[in-house]
Amino acid sequence: MSEIKLNSEYIKLGQALKASGLAASGVEAKIVIQNGEVTVNGNVCTERGRKLYDGDVVHYNGETINIMK
Repeated sequence: MSEIKLNSEYIKLGQALKASGLAASGVEAKIVIQNGEVTVNGNVCTERGRKLYDGDVVHYNGETINIMK
């Protein structure tokens, strides 16, 4: 499990995957998101620009990212 501390109000889903190291690049993040491999708060999310706020939980490839303020 990893945590991302927000420096602003939100972080976008693709950026969160890159920041946590679960995606090596923005292109990789885009592909796995569009393929429906990522969930946000238990729901499949195919929107790379989805805004994540404090308390959101992302799951991808058996890993969890907690978004925290």
